[in-house]
Amino acid sequence: MRRDALKYSGIVFLAGASYGAQATTVKITYAAGFTWAQVVASQALFATLLFAAAVLFLRARGVRLVPLAPKQVLALLGLGLNTCIGTVLYNYALAVLPVSVAITLLFQFTWMGIVVQVIVTRRRPHAAEVIAAAVILGGTLMASGLLFDTAGELDPIGMACGLLSAVSCTSFMFFSSRVGVGLPPIERGLVVCMGACILGFILCPDYFASGVLGAGIWKYGFVLGLCALFIPVILFGIATPHLLPGIATIMASSELPCGIALSTLVIGEPLGMIQAIGIITILAGIVLSQLPNLLPRAHPDDAVFPL
Repeated sequence: MRRDALKYSGIVFLAGASYGAQATTVKITYAAGFTWAQVVASQALFATLLFAAAVLFLRARGVRLVPLAPKQVLALLGLGLNTCIGTVLYNYALAVLPVSVAITLLFQFTWMGIVVQVIVTRRRPHAAEVIAAAVILGGTLMASGLLFDTAGELDPIGMACGLLSAVSCTSFMFFSSRVGVGLPPIERGLVVCMGACILGFILCPDYFASGVLGAGIWKYGFVLGLCALFIPVILFGIATPHLLPGIATIMASSELPCGIALSTLVIGEPLGMIQAIGIITILAGIVLSQLPNLLPRAHPDDAVFPL
């Protein structure tokens, strides 16, 4: 149903917008003297605490938990590990690259989602989707700064990590629509974030002993846990089972304008004219990819939204 598709698309859009706060918060945390490993562990820890508090609140209201089979627990923990891997890659990219570059590289999950959709559904992509992917890639070259004379100064490992974080994000949204479907979002999110915590504390084994909590990282960890895990995990869990991977990743692209706008307004990162044009070009590509949903369809099988 188109009305349901619009509703779930809007939910994913909000999830992406929430995720856009991560880049600026991470940069501020680095400026405060904390390392990327401490940031990753903090994000996972506070997201887990938020979910645990939500579960306790529901229990206090008499809501019963759904028993989880061991296979479900392992699958959700694996989803959390994937989330943490993406966070590690993205946070490292943010440590060595400008926000606009790192966030634009992450944004490649948009066209990657279209590729996954074609593979999963085994249908030929619409011409609009192919053209949209090309437009998005062109916009990326401008928005990321790769066309500037200073592009050669960008850290190649950071660039690779930014692209790999996009792969991880695509994989998260794909498996979110298949792992733990039907489970309560809060309970599901708690297990996912526990999986993220496992890797987070492996990467930062001295997290508690180092005294970072007393040094104030909890402020940044709370914001990151809320905006980059708690809200997105709940919203993705609600909406992605009802959307095809390509549409889910396209709607989550709200992360790009929100992230770059925050980096410009909050930490004062410069935004050149070419970069602004690149962002507009990317958003135009997103609109273009939605044309099959706006035009009359001759065959129901060609629908991008499931009917």
